[in-house]
Amino acid sequence: MTAPSHPRHGLSAARLAAIDAFVKARYLDTGLLPHAQLLVARDGGIVHFSHLGAAREGGAAVNEGSLFRIASMTKPITSVAFMTLVESGLVALDTPVHDVLPAFADTGVYQSGGGGMPFVTRPPATPMRMLDLLRHTAGLTYGFQNRSNIDAAYRAQRLERWHGEQDLDGFVAALARLPLEFPPGEGWNYSVATDVLGAVIERLTGQTLDVVLRERIFAPLGMDDTGFHVPPDKIDRLTDCYALNADGERVLYDRGAQSAWAKPPRLLSGGGGLVSTALDYHRFCRMCEQGGTLDGARILGRKTLELMRMNHLPGGGDLASLSRSLFSEAHNAGTGFGLGFAVTQDVARSMLPGSVGEYYWGGIFSTAFFIDPVERLHMVFMTQFTPSSLYPIRRELKTMLYAALD
Repeated sequence: MTAPSHPRHGLSAARLAAIDAFVKARYLDTGLLPHAQLLVARDGGIVHFSHLGAAREGGAAVNEGSLFRIASMTKPITSVAFMTLVESGLVALDTPVHDVLPAFADTGVYQSGGGGMPFVTRPPATPMRMLDLLRHTAGLTYGFQNRSNIDAAYRAQRLERWHGEQDLDGFVAALARLPLEFPPGEGWNYSVATDVLGAVIERLTGQTLDVVLRERIFAPLGMDDTGFHVPPDKIDRLTDCYALNADGERVLYDRGAQSAWAKPPRLLSGGGGLVSTALDYHRFCRMCEQGGTLDGARILGRKTLELMRMNHLPGGGDLASLSRSLFSEAHNAGTGFGLGFAVTQDVARSMLPGSVGEYYWGGIFSTAFFIDPVERLHMVFMTQFTPSSLYPIRRELKTMLYAALD
């Protein structure tokens, strides 16, 4: 089902419909993806909202109420929540992380060791700052990158088990005992930094992260379907989630009806734990587009959001020059990083249509969004398949969507 597009928004209805036909033929009819949902908005109004494929195996089609695990699309939301504390004077971007989380006071930078040998570290020249958590320059990593002795230690300690037995305090304590991959501020590595930011938020507010997000973002914006778990009265709306197995086959990863997200997790992951809908995330995007306000609710100041969507990488660099990561939700060339978002710095180097200053991110289950302040345009794409890097669907969607602009 596809909602009608509106010519007054300056997009071609025929070209928007062609995106749906392409996704259906390339990804759904071939079994590469289980379902797809595309929301396109301009000037705050929904121009196109399409629903393709079954929400669950053998079930009804996805619809506007379908719930999706948004994984790393949680990161911009947590970053906005942190910036509300900056605006309140509780913390600053240059505040050392160990001022709030003392466990990091003695965390050293990797020199040698691992693989059964003790780690040898050295003190960092400068402390990890809140800025480093927001822009992923903290020296932290993700265990699933499979590229170093440090991320092997993350895997061994099961640090990224959102539905395990560890809470956020235990996570921080375990993480701080492991070395940093590089001195803070000297590289970019996609990491658990936003989960640490969630712990900072909890310490500063004295509230759990779910309460902070609900009170400061979800309730004011009317994002009533977004949270860290799905309550019983909504579980029938949670879509099935799939993964690629060792044989290259798409298999069920998390069944909607018996989902791990059906109960509150002990670890409230500010980096990847939320479930949401396309319509809820659309409201978050509208707030960002409108300078921090929506329908009379003020979340952030206009200048704060402008600061968030600037490139904060050291020396004004891009991910191509600074990335130490094998995994990213961004293509590196021409891409900077702000306070919770990737930011397009050089459209030509990205080799995609777009605008300077466009900001975006995605999730490991192949969800994605972007906001283009020049064209006053944003997109939210939902599906449930990992790994997100396997297919170029995000690049294809972006190319076709910009081609629909009149």
